[in-house]
Amino acid sequence: MYLFNAIKFSQKNLLADKTRSFLTILGIIIGIAAVIIIMAIGSSAQRLILKQVEGIGSNLIAVVPGASKDNEPPASVYGIVIKTLTNKDLEAIEKDKNIQGIVAITGYSNGTVKVNRNDVEENLSLMGVNSDYLEVANTEMEKGNFFLEKDDSGLEKNVVLGSNVAEKFFKKEEPLNKKIKIKNNYFRVIGVLKEEGTSAFGTSSQNDSVFVPLNTAQKLVLGNDYLNFIRIKIEAIEQIDLAKKQITATLRDQHNIDDPSKDDFSVKDQTMALDMLKNITNIIRYFLLAVASVALLVGGIGIMNIMLISVNQRIKEVGLRKSIGAKNKDILLQFLVESIFVSLIGGIIGIILGVLVAFLAAVVINFLGYEWEFLISFSSIIIAVLISVSVGIIFGVYPARKASRISPMEALHYE
Repeated sequence: MYLFNAIKFSQKNLLADKTRSFLTILGIIIGIAAVIIIMAIGSSAQRLILKQVEGIGSNLIAVVPGASKDNEPPASVYGIVIKTLTNKDLEAIEKDKNIQGIVAITGYSNGTVKVNRNDVEENLSLMGVNSDYLEVANTEMEKGNFFLEKDDSGLEKNVVLGSNVAEKFFKKEEPLNKKIKIKNNYFRVIGVLKEEGTSAFGTSSQNDSVFVPLNTAQKLVLGNDYLNFIRIKIEAIEQIDLAKKQITATLRDQHNIDDPSKDDFSVKDQTMALDMLKNITNIIRYFLLAVASVALLVGGIGIMNIMLISVNQRIKEVGLRKSIGAKNKDILLQFLVESIFVSLIGGIIGIILGVLVAFLAAVVINFLGYEWEFLISFSSIIIAVLISVSVGIIFGVYPARKASRISPMEALHYE
């Protein structure tokens, strides 16, 4: 009965001043909507990235420059240039008969270069790779051929284009055997890669890249003698752990390393890469949630301020209720329920707004070509409701206690 009356009073007071009530709950609406949007879009983005990594294959091993722990990404992931991985390391792994299960292997030497043909000029991602790239990347040719092993050793000026690059430079014209200029050299187009799904990793996707033989890329275009990373495809998933140990032993011998703590490279498998991606994306999501919680804090402070004003405006009402038998707990409950009621209304509106924005974002992103899933979990809705109620309780306790401690005599004589 007490609770019902408290809710009835709360509704009456909210409707008495609609503008003030709306401004009171606006902070909660924005905060809860932000929480829902971040949780939904964060989950969808994480799923998109993981699906694209999984699509490459689960039987891959990556060797990257720089040491790192098993559950941490190497420094090179953060854009730090480390030059400890070279073509000699690639050759050592290829030629080591003790490493079992290798199906294909390629080194990568990447950079951004100016590419032009006639009056079309673009800065594009260049990938220096070898003839095993198609097998390692689990991709196919749309037309023409990929590099042969002799192309790499002979420093041939051949290039394979991503699908978007071919469209950009040649439109409807046949690109095969035509030439494009990469930096200061002319390259003959020998093939176009099949279009892959839109990448979550931006312009470095296969569609927007040009591919040249590894040695050609290093010596004629990029001017370096190191690898960004090596990828190795293993015949069976069951052989991954043993292959990693054998590759690690080969590279330690190659780098004259006796103490594992002095490793200047990292050997990772796909499972570890997925775990690292999950950790990185989770950190970003939690950081954004922390930012969104600032709006909830502001909303909570707004509720407390409005409730304090309400207490001062209703001192006589409190005194009258106490004079006819209302106890401190009744007054406390009334004002606390009002605070929770305001916060809960804001939370419900915020949930609806957040779900709507997340859905519209999914529609737009899918329209742009990404395989974006609209993910709203029931748990995120429950969390949002609990946050709303908690904000109402936390920021409503002080005004409610202040109201409950007003003496009847003081209240009735208050002007």
